[in-house]
Amino acid sequence: MSAPDFSLLAKRRFAPMFTVQFLGAFNDNLLKYAMLLLANYGLFRDAPEQAGMLSVIATGLFTLPYFLFSALAGQIADRIDKATLVRWVKLAEVGIMGLALVGFAWESIPLLLASLFLMGLHSTVFGPVKYSILPQHLTEHEIMGGTGLIEAGTFLAILTGQLLAGQIPPWEAGLVAMGLAVLGYVSALAIPPAPPSRGGHPVDWNIARGTWHVLTTAHKGRGVWLAVLGISWFFTAGAVLLTEFVPLVSDTLNAQKDVATLFLVIFSVTIALGSMTVNRLLGGEVSAKYVPISALALAAGLIDLSFSTSGFAVTYPEATIAEFLASAGAWRILTDLVIVAFSGGMFIVPLYAILQVRSAPDERSQVIAANNILNAGMTVIAVGVVALLLAAGASVPQVIGVLGCATLVVALVSVWLLPETLFKAVIRLVLRALYRVEVTGIENMPRPGERAVVVVNHLSYLDGVLLGAFLPGKPTFAVHTSIAKSWWIQPFLKLFRAFPVDPTNPMSAKAMVRTVREGNTLVIFPEGRITVTGALMKVFDGPGMVADKADAPIVPVRLNGPQYSPLSHLKGKVRTRLFPKVTIDVLPPRRFQIEGEMSARQRRAIAGRRLYDEMSAMIFATSHTDRTLFSALCDARTIHGGKAKVVEDVKREPLSYDRLILGAELLGDRLAYRTRPGEAVGLLLPNVNGAALAFFALQSEGRVPAMLNFTAGLTNLLSACDTAEIGTIVTAPSRPACTTRSPHWRRQAMRFSTWRTLPKRSAPPPSYGTCCSRTAPPPATNGARSRPMRRR
Repeated sequence: MSAPDFSLLAKRRFAPMFTVQFLGAFNDNLLKYAMLLLANYGLFRDAPEQAGMLSVIATGLFTLPYFLFSALAGQIADRIDKATLVRWVKLAEVGIMGLALVGFAWESIPLLLASLFLMGLHSTVFGPVKYSILPQHLTEHEIMGGTGLIEAGTFLAILTGQLLAGQIPPWEAGLVAMGLAVLGYVSALAIPPAPPSRGGHPVDWNIARGTWHVLTTAHKGRGVWLAVLGISWFFTAGAVLLTEFVPLVSDTLNAQKDVATLFLVIFSVTIALGSMTVNRLLGGEVSAKYVPISALALAAGLIDLSFSTSGFAVTYPEATIAEFLASAGAWRILTDLVIVAFSGGMFIVPLYAILQVRSAPDERSQVIAANNILNAGMTVIAVGVVALLLAAGASVPQVIGVLGCATLVVALVSVWLLPETLFKAVIRLVLRALYRVEVTGIENMPRPGERAVVVVNHLSYLDGVLLGAFLPGKPTFAVHTSIAKSWWIQPFLKLFRAFPVDPTNPMSAKAMVRTVREGNTLVIFPEGRITVTGALMKVFDGPGMVADKADAPIVPVRLNGPQYSPLSHLKGKVRTRLFPKVTIDVLPPRRFQIEGEMSARQRRAIAGRRLYDEMSAMIFATSHTDRTLFSALCDARTIHGGKAKVVEDVKREPLSYDRLILGAELLGDRLAYRTRPGEAVGLLLPNVNGAALAFFALQSEGRVPAMLNFTAGLTNLLSACDTAEIGTIVTAPSRPACTTRSPHWRRQAMRFSTWRTLPKRSAPPPSYGTCCSRTAPPPATNGARSRPMRRR
């Protein structure tokens, strides 16, 4: 699924929940800001101190339910049908908005504060449900897209609620909120059922004990707990930044309120874009791959925002939006804001998706409730710290700088805790630059949680790093115990998990089988050692037995290129170079079908043979079999070098690649004079260098060389020529012994026009260079010689 998947908005299993969430977030902010505007510009116009105090009280009353009732909300959401709970909550919202409408009509601050507290309670109960219900209605591949849409809709709802509150009178805001609450309840009626995973567990009504219980529940899973901490920090940083927008604009930038509104619009819209973009990058996969880089970008944006605002020179006092944009440094500030918001959206969505997918289904709502508690707690602490900094004389840009430095620490911690993301990306980038790595068939790799045995040919010490960097996820490698303990392999364990294997311990194979059965992808080198020939070595039975016992598919992976590096065992046998081109081919998975009753030893032997067949088929399937032998010879020259010796006969006069190809070019022009493209031409030559040269000469001209063995006898030679439709034979000059043959031999030889002396030509054939492949044209007419087309 590509992200954002807007088709989810047309499906009943997602659209009603999205609508309910959007309207709820809209009403929260509409009510809060309408009340604050009523106080600031109406009731307490002449008492700004009271208006400021009301803002603090309103924020505290809205946040207080998260501390008091999140634990109860999480337990209740795991105990009853979540769709039913949503309907109860939205029905309560209708009553709350009715109370708020009365408060606006009477201009009663106590009623409005009570409504705000009840809306905080409403959000506290609704919070665990809105995320824990998604895994019950969406597939795992849709979770990222659905979460991205929820987050994008939430921030847009917050923005529009705040903007609308400033555009209409407070009592009209109450009417709008009332109508939207009714619409939200109607939408909640369309949410499909979401029964609890376990409905019989009791609810702990002790607030303190319940809160401690949900926090310990969230702490049980390392990945889930890290996601909770990351989400909490994001909302803490966001709350601090949004709180400082108004003083930043009014004091530091000396601009009007419309500029603060512009900041809010850019921030909200860009977060929505980041939330929807991250799933497109992940392709629907629930992964923290982009969390570290997003955290680093978030920190960099905040730090640079601190510098750009502190160094801003006011050109237009009380600047409007147009005047602010015309000021020097304004676009840098907006760019920093875009970086902060976009990276924040990319940071938060994967963490929420991990929270949903990796939490136990019967504890998911409690984990999300624990996240809400930490969100509120960390936000309160951060606001307190900011208040102390401001009281100590720090400016708003300095506060943003401190926030950026703290975010940088969080980003570095995330890089350390998730090394397979950023570290793996850096290693992959370096390897791709040095070795020009090409990967094909990566879609054939199993998804996380799928059992599989990946078998790879072993060429060099570089193989493990290449596979760890380019195979998806964090695969498990079967590594010899002594190597797993080596100091030099420790840095690369951030790319993959090492599974120590002791070949002398018979329990090692059982441990590997158990690992695969648990849903892991195990990478094994079946040869057990690095090749010393460049081809497949002996393939051991163990990997095939592991796949058979674990009922897992075999995924063949072919490496090509590392054998030419200095890290291979082929030094002195092939021309090595520092950075040869490397290819990684992942073939589709296949299974062994071993049927019948047999002993364990026989079954293991059959599995080993099947594995060897698969490895051999892998080498053939990933080789260039659609080229001619002469093209293969030219490719071999590129790999091994033109001066490398390749052919030697009894005379001990070896031919290099350059001499062999050059000779084939020159002789090919001669042999093409009386033969046709595609014609089968016999070669009856002694076992010397010239035989190989003539063979490649015919290949280079698009002819089919047919090797004839004179020891086969006359009858067999004639039968072979008849079968292969050979009309021309190239041989060495006739010896005296040939003249002693019977007349029958001579008649047969003339019938096939076999003994042909190639005529000398007045001018040598033109040179076309070496190392080229040819496409032969149709035979020439009128006795003219056809010249094969040549491509350099």
